Amino acid sequence: MNASDLIGALKQVPETRLRLIELARQVVREDGSLDGERASFLVREMQEAIAEAEGYARATQEAVRCLREMARS
Repeated sequence: MNASDLIGALKQVPETRLRLIELARQVVREDGSLDGERASFLVREMQEAIAEAEGYARATQEAVRCLREMARS
């Protein structure tokens, strides 16, 4: 696999917007402190978003591993 093939393959990967980022924005006040009341209200959503982000991280690590293997062949 050459660099051009790798770039083409990576361009096919769809953009992913993690819910965790948006939820984090919702629980931080303008001064940067945590809004504990709002955070406690969103606990379930945040737990689901964390699980989603962890799954995405695992999938990304696997993709990197596969790309490295392909680059070595």
